[in-house]
Amino acid sequence: MMYAISSHTTRAAGQDTGNAPPKRKTVTTPKVERPKLHKVILINDDYTPRDFVTQVLKAEFGMGEDRAYQVMMTAHRKGVCVIAVYQRDVAETKATRATDYGKKFGFPLMFTTEPEE
Repeated sequence: MMYAISSHTTRAAGQDTGNAPPKRKTVTTPKVERPKLHKVILINDDYTPRDFVTQVLKAEFGMGEDRAYQVMMTAHRKGVCVIAVYQRDVAETKATRATDYGKKFGFPLMFTTEPEE
């Protein structure tokens, strides 16, 4: 038994059926890029009480007591400390809310964001 293999190409209505090679459709799939991440950074100051900073870290960033204290002390010793890494909009929202909370109580508590490398 022999089998014949044939190739079938559809042509649009009114298309010339001469010797032109059949046109093939190219399918492109866009490559989706992951969103860039941003670091939330706590900047030390000499006026905001340590307990208040710890309270903000627990409330806004969901840290436990021990972790919040360690982060606060790192910022105290080194001047700054990376708290967490989020998508840009989440990082900016959390940094702004935490900074505004400090301002509400009259403290110069400062959080900022920067792109992660």
